[in-house]
Amino acid sequence: MKLKCTIPTPLGDMIALAEAGSLCELRFIGQKYAPENTGEWQPDSDHPLFMALRGQLEAYFAGQLNTFDLPLAPRGTPFQMAVWELLRAIPSGTTVTYGALARQLAEQRQGRLPAPQAVGGAVGRNPIAIIIPCHRVLGVNGSLTGYAGGLERKAALLDLEKQIAA
Repeated sequence: MKLKCTIPTPLGDMIALAEAGSLCELRFIGQKYAPENTGEWQPDSDHPLFMALRGQLEAYFAGQLNTFDLPLAPRGTPFQMAVWELLRAIPSGTTVTYGALARQLAEQRQGRLPAPQAVGGAVGRNPIAIIIPCHRVLGVNGSLTGYAGGLERKAALLDLEKQIAA
C-alpha cells in the first residue's frame, strides 16, 4: 500500500511517502523535484513508520539525534543509488565536495571518474532529504550550491549539525 503523510518541521512542511513499510520519499513541500501527483497515495499520519519518522525528525531538529534509524527505499538509477549510498556515509557535522564524491565513486567502481556535474545531478535528485544527507555536499570552494530544498534550508541544516557535533 502506498501511504503519505505531511510532517511539520522548523524549516517547513515535508511530505513523506512510504511503500511496503519503507520510506520512499521525504521532501519539503514545493521544493524542486517534490512529488506532484500523490493522489493515489493514501493519507495515514498514524502509520508506525510515519510516527517514528516524526519522532526522529523532532529529535534531530532539537539537536538530540544525528543518525536516523528508519527503513529506506529510495528509487533511482544504479548511478543515483551509488551516489546516495555515499551520501549516507558522510558523518553529521561534516561536509564533502561534489568532486570528492566523484572520486569516491570512481574508487568504488574501479573505473573512470564521473563528472562532478553528474554527481551533482544525482545528489539533487535525492528523494529522501535530511536522512540521506545531500545537504552536506558543497561546491569545490566550500560554497553552498545545489540544494533542491533551497540554500537557506541547506545553511540551516549545516548550522544545526555543527551545533550537534560541538
